[in-house]
Amino acid sequence: MNACKVTHIASRGEGERLRNDIVRAAADVLEETGNEDAITLRGVARKVGIAAPSIYRHFKDVDEIVLAVMANAFAELDVALEAPAGAGTSVDRLRAVCEAYLDFARNRPHRYRVMFGRHRGTKRTPVITDLPPADEFLGAAAFTKLVAAVAAHTGEEPGPKTSADATTLWVALHGYASLQAAVPAFFGLSR
Repeated sequence: MNACKVTHIASRGEGERLRNDIVRAAADVLEETGNEDAITLRGVARKVGIAAPSIYRHFKDVDEIVLAVMANAFAELDVALEAPAGAGTSVDRLRAVCEAYLDFARNRPHRYRVMFGRHRGTKRTPVITDLPPADEFLGAAAFTKLVAAVAAHTGEEPGPKTSADATTLWVALHGYASLQAAVPAFFGLSR
C-alpha cells in the first residue's frame, strides 16, 4: 500500500496568509479613508473577518501593521521602477523610471504620503533610536533602481557620486509628487 503524503494547507486565519490579509485590509482602509489613523485593530479585524485579538499573533500593535503597509508599498514602488528598465536609450530609461515613480505616487496617493511622512499629529509617531544601515531602510531597493538608471545615463559606475545624483533626483521627484498631490490645479497643464 502506498503511503499518501498529506500536506497541510493553511486555512484562513493561519500563518502568513492571515498576516498578508491583515496588511492588505489595512492598506485598503488607508486608501479608502486617506488617513492612517483610521487603521485600527478592530477595523482591520472586521475587514478581514476575524476577531481583533487574532491580529496579535502577527503584529504587536497598529504601528507594526502600518509599517508593514509601508514596506509593501515600497516593494510595489521597487517593482514599478524595475518595469521601465528596458526602454531605449539611457535617457529614455531614466525618464521612464522617473515617470514610473510619479505614476506610483499619483496612483497610490495615500500610501505614498504615509511612506514618506506619517501624520505627525497622531499619538503614533515612531521614535527611531538606532538607525539601520542604508541598505536596510525601507525604500533601499527602489533607490538602488534609481541609482542604476542615473549611473547608466552618466556612464559612471554606481558609487558615491551617482548615489548623490540619485538622491537629488529622488528629492526632486518627491517634491514634484508632493506638490502635485497638494496643489493639483497648479500641475493641470503638465503631462
